[in-house]
Amino acid sequence: MRTWNNTNVPWFILAGLTNSGEIQLVLSLLFLLIYLVTVLGNLGMIVIIWLDHQLHTPMYFFLTHLSFLDLCYSNVITPKTLANLLTSSKSISFVGCFTQMFFFVLLVATECFLLASMAYDRYIAICNPLHYPVIMSPRLCRALLSGSYMVGFMDSLVNDLCVSRLHFCNSNIIQHFFCDTSPILMLSCNETYSTEMMIMFLAGSTFIVSLIIICVSYVSILSTILKISSTSGKQKAFSTCASHILGVTVFYGSMIFTYLKPKKSYSLGKDQVASVFYTIVIPMLNPLIYSLRNKEVKNAFNRVMQKKESFRRLKLL
Repeated sequence: MRTWNNTNVPWFILAGLTNSGEIQLVLSLLFLLIYLVTVLGNLGMIVIIWLDHQLHTPMYFFLTHLSFLDLCYSNVITPKTLANLLTSSKSISFVGCFTQMFFFVLLVATECFLLASMAYDRYIAICNPLHYPVIMSPRLCRALLSGSYMVGFMDSLVNDLCVSRLHFCNSNIIQHFFCDTSPILMLSCNETYSTEMMIMFLAGSTFIVSLIIICVSYVSILSTILKISSTSGKQKAFSTCASHILGVTVFYGSMIFTYLKPKKSYSLGKDQVASVFYTIVIPMLNPLIYSLRNKEVKNAFNRVMQKKESFRRLKLL
C-alpha cells in the first residue's frame, strides 16, 4: 500500500463540519459570536478576581486558572475552525496539526486535574472549615496547579510522540474540524493497537483518577451537608458547590459521550456535535456558570465598577 508523509505531502486536509456554503456562513457567525463571548467572559473573570482582594482565596485562585485554560482552549481550536469555514483552503501543516493536538490534549488533561483540585478545595472548606486556611495554603495551591499542568504535559507529549511515528495511507483528509487523535489514527496504515492502548491508558488514567477524586470529595461533602441540622445551613453549604458540580457535569458528560467508545464507532455527525460542544461551547459556559450563580463574583464586579467610577470622578476634580 502506498504511503505518504510530511516529506511529499506536508499537510492534512480538515474535512470540517459541512460542505454547504449557507450552513458554513451561519456556523462562522455563530462560532465568532461564541468566541467573542468566551474571550470577554474569561478575561473578565480573570480581571475581576485579580482586582478584587476579597476574591484572593484558594477557590478563586483555581477559578482564575480555569478561565485561563478555557481562554487557551478556545484559541487553540476556534480561530482555525473559523478560518476553514470562511475560506476555501482547509489545509493544515503537519507541524500545525500536531501542535494543535498537543495543546488540545495538554489543556484537556490539565483541566481534569484542575477540576479535581477545585473539588478537593470544596471538600476541605465544607468538611474541615476550621483548618481550611492552614490546609489550603498558597504552597499547596501552587503544588496542585503545577501537578495538573505536569500531568497534562506528560499526557500530551506521549500522545503526540505516539501518533507522529505512524505512517498514513492514501488519503490525508481528517474527517473532523480539528486535529483530534481518533480521526488521525483512522488514516494510519500501521497497526495502531499498541498506540491506541498507550494513549487509552494515559487518557483513561487521567480521566478516571481525576473523576474518582471529584466523586470521593463530593460524597464526603454530601455526607457532611446531610448532618447539618438547619435548612439554611444546608442551602448555604450546597450553594458553594453548585456551580462546580454543574461545570464538572457538563465537562465530563461531553467527554464521556465523545471518547468512551471504540474507534470504529466514530461517526462524523454525532461525535462532531459533541466535539463542538466541549471545544467551543464549554469554554464560553464556564465563566457564565461560575459568575451568574455566584453572589461573590457579582458583588466583586459591583465593587470593581464602583472603584472605577470613584477613580474617574477623582480625575475630573
